[in-house]
Amino acid sequence: MSKPDYRDGRPDEEPLDPAAQRVQAKLKRMLLGSSLIMIAGFIAVFAAILYKINSYKADPENAAFASSIAVGPEAEVMQASITDGLLLVLVREGSRTALLRFDPETGKQLGRTDFVAR
Repeated sequence: MSKPDYRDGRPDEEPLDPAAQRVQAKLKRMLLGSSLIMIAGFIAVFAAILYKINSYKADPENAAFASSIAVGPEAEVMQASITDGLLLVLVREGSRTALLRFDPETGKQLGRTDFVAR
């Protein structure tokens, strides 16, 4: 019983006719081609990830920023961030809150948005 027979008394499979063999060969080639394309896609994705990881060079020492920015005498800075070349500063002046937009290189105030409750 080292080689059990699972055919249940049925005869061996008949060989495929030439047309079926051609179809089978074509399907094998298509499987190989699509597998190679998928592997190439994985390689491209991993290469892009590695490129992005290794090419990021943030050097804040050389960035040009204003030495001081005037936000107001009673303003408390709650948050500051740089977005799209603008320095956005969220300040609280007493009970009011405002968003100030500055040019980060010159320190000039470009705009102000006051938040009001309605």
